[in-house]
Amino acid sequence: MAVEVSSEQSVDDEIRPEHPPVVPIPQDPFLPKGQLQRLVNLFPGGQFLRYVGVGVFNTLFGYISFVIALTLLDLVLPARFLYLTVVVASVVTMPFNITVAYFGYKFFVFRTKGNFLGEWLKCFAVYGTGMIPGLVAVSALTRFLQSTIHRHATSLHTFLTSVELHLDGRPLAFLHHVANGRAMAGYIAGAVVMGVSTIYSFVGHKTITFRQKPTLIEPSN
Repeated sequence: MAVEVSSEQSVDDEIRPEHPPVVPIPQDPFLPKGQLQRLVNLFPGGQFLRYVGVGVFNTLFGYISFVIALTLLDLVLPARFLYLTVVVASVVTMPFNITVAYFGYKFFVFRTKGNFLGEWLKCFAVYGTGMIPGLVAVSALTRFLQSTIHRHATSLHTFLTSVELHLDGRPLAFLHHVANGRAMAGYIAGAVVMGVSTIYSFVGHKTITFRQKPTLIEPSN
């Protein structure tokens, strides 16, 4: 026995079907490789976290060596040339800092095998491309901070005095050294520039220094 379906019911079913089709969400292999997706692929979670960990050590190590060099140079160079002294301190410590960073990235972050000399030279190339902008930035920022500190010397002195009340021992001695030193603006500028360069260097090392050739999978017979 045939069941007649009214045209009105058919139209209603088409508009509001009882079981709407399920559209599967495409997974990662099927995602379009657009600009955003390529950017996301540059920062795999585990690798980037390892890079941040090693990068923190490298930043502290590099900054300490920069501070030592700047302190020694500041003893023999006039204070009015501080914006140039920070550049000399950066250049002097850069080869050693890059070498230490290279071994940390190779063994703990990207975990590549062999090719030590080639990767080491590429590591210098990556840092070299950012060296000139970094040196210009650290010099300009030092001059800016020098003028800013000079303009707000009274307020800065009041702030440091309040901080001193909560410190003692070595932290207090370090604060006195920084606050009374002629190179305080250089210390701050060096820290800022090193922090900004972290993301840039990660992308450069991933795509150039430690870039892995894609493995070809041979089809099975």
